[in-house]
Amino acid sequence: MSDSPLTLFDLVPGKVIGKRFTIQRSFRQGGMSATFIVIDGDCEQERELQVFPSALFDRLDQASEFADHLSQWCQVSSSAVLSVHEVITRGDGTVLLLTDLPQGKSLREWVAENKNMELSDVVDLGCHLLSGLEEIHGAGQVHGDIKPHTIHFDGDPLKSVLVDGGITTGLWSAKHLGDKTALIGTPFYAPVEQFGGDSPDVQSDVYNLATVLYELCVGVVPWPGSSFLEVFQAKLESRPPSMRSRARDIEVPEALEQAIVGGLLADRRERYADAQTFREALESVDLTSGV
Repeated sequence: MSDSPLTLFDLVPGKVIGKRFTIQRSFRQGGMSATFIVIDGDCEQERELQVFPSALFDRLDQASEFADHLSQWCQVSSSAVLSVHEVITRGDGTVLLLTDLPQGKSLREWVAENKNMELSDVVDLGCHLLSGLEEIHGAGQVHGDIKPHTIHFDGDPLKSVLVDGGITTGLWSAKHLGDKTALIGTPFYAPVEQFGGDSPDVQSDVYNLATVLYELCVGVVPWPGSSFLEVFQAKLESRPPSMRSRARDIEVPEALEQAIVGGLLADRRERYADAQTFREALESVDLTSGV
């Protein structure tokens, strides 16, 4: 593949990257990358190509280390996780991530258009994505930033997929920024320990997804507050506010609320230890038994 530096003029429809990827159009937007739908000349299929510019890295070895981290995601096999096909490091330090093309739109976009999700679909979506997390964690990886923007959804909970796994954590590691971090992830979805600099782990992934499911049930995230400090202070409470207190016109069965709350406890020692435990709690909820 050509090692000539990529420019903005190379990242437009019709252009070919490395004599292989023909850009069709821009796709998902990310803070650290540009993402495109491309035709992969090796298989003549539509795929997603995420381009991480060389400016993200101070040295070429950092780009290589980041690419090595992402390459480990090729081993994750789950219908609930966007498949990674290949990671390519160019000579200028640009990193290319080639994946399947996620179907539908982000869950954030879907909720904005459709407002409410049936509670049975919330349970199915949660169980499906937790099965994906089991595969991720079993492969020794952590997603690190689960939120409505990193879940793709086409209306069928059993076809939802997690995208952008390991990107923020991989970049932090590749740049050797230390054991303690700035907050990786999104404050509304991150557990309280991450506000203190702890790196994402299995339990923070659980917490992220539990927050998403709470939001799907009632239309708002568990913790009130508009600033970083307000959200942090709210999360210091041992348990999140009741769903009824956050949305008084919506009734959620107690069993479902408690299953989700088990992933949201401030004390990580009391929170679900892993995705399997959370999934089994959700699977045991009987929505036909009433509120």
